[in-house]
Formats: sequence, structure tokens, C-alpha cells
Amino acid sequence: MIASSEHIHLSPEAYLEWEAQQPIKYEYLHGEAYAMTGGTLAHNDIAVNLTTLLKAHLRGGRCKVRMADAKVGVTAKGPFFYPDILVTCNDADRTAKTLVQHPCLIIEVLSPGTEGYDRGEKFRQYRQLDSLQEYVLVDAESMGVEVYRLNAAQKWELTPYFPEANGQTEFLMVDFLSVDLQCAIAAIYEDIDFSEEPAQS
Repeated sequence: MIASSEHIHLSPEAYLEWEAQQPIKYEYLHGEAYAMTGGTLAHNDIAVNLTTLLKAHLRGGRCKVRMADAKVGVTAKGPFFYPDILVTCNDADRTAKTLVQHPCLIIEVLSPGTEGYDRGEKFRQYRQLDSLQEYVLVDAESMGVEVYRLNAAQKWELTPYFPEANGQTEFLMVDFLSVDLQCAIAAIYEDIDFSEEPAQS
């Protein structure tokens, strides 16, 4: 999802009450609510592929995958975000109705207009979550996945998965250690066409 330039000043309590009544989603940061708009078809398809892979892998276990309508509360008073995909293994989150507070994995599919925000301020806020073990950025314009993992020293380190850099193509495997999943990067980008769309007449 993409944050638009429309924003509204609210307290955290007022935001939660107000946003529940809105026809579209709003994220909340530094006392302001930001309207969310849709992404590209490739963005959507990648999110569906990842959710499908995670759902199949997690079926029957204690972890649950959720998509873009699941709101994450970094603290009880915000910020509040709608990541593209998240996984939580927390019992309270599994039965929560409005808010996820203990995700172990968050995935954002990058959009040109929000890539800097996803890499910078949003990641800085997500790092406040004690439960978070991996933060994943997935390119929507070419094949590439970046996984930030919390290591044994409690430092975030980057593992990039780019077929060209690794001299591999569809055989490159991406590891999501937080949920014990390894999958081919080709599966993440299944049915994604990066060629230019023909101009509309």
C-alpha cells in the first residue's frame, strides 16, 4: 500500500476510533493519519504469491499470516501501519480483531513513491517491536529480495537475494528464518511480467 499526501492530525485514541469508520485505510505516525492508496498489479501479485507460500507453509501450526488489511501497532499509542504481509506466532495476535502487536516477520513490497520511507522511517519504527525477527523488502519492478534479520548480537544485518548478483536465476532460494521457510525467488515472482505495458490508445 502507498501513503498519499493527504494527512489528518489526531491523537492515537482518536485515530483508532476515527479510522475504524473510514472507507479507506489510514496509517498513523507522529500524530498524523495518512491515507493509503493502492499499488500496481505487480505489487498485488507479488503480495498474493508470498501470502500463498506462507499460508501453505504455516498451515496447522501456531503462526498466522495476514495481508494488507491487518494493522500493526508498534505501541499502544502508535505508530500504526498496514504492512503488505505479516506473520505472527503470538497467541493474542492470532485471535485479535483489530490490531496485531507481536509480528515476527513483516514484508513490504516496494513502490517507487514509498521505497525510501519503507527503508528508512518505517523500518526505524518497526525495529521497536520486540517480537520482530525479520523485515523483508521485495522489489516490484525487478527480481530482488532484501531480508534484514536480527542476529545473535541483536544487530540488524542484511542478506540480499538478487539473481544477477548471485549468478543464478530461478534456482536462487530465499530464506525466511523467522518462520523456517525456504522458497525459490521464482515462486515469489510467479506470473510477474516486468516487460513494458503497451501504451493505451
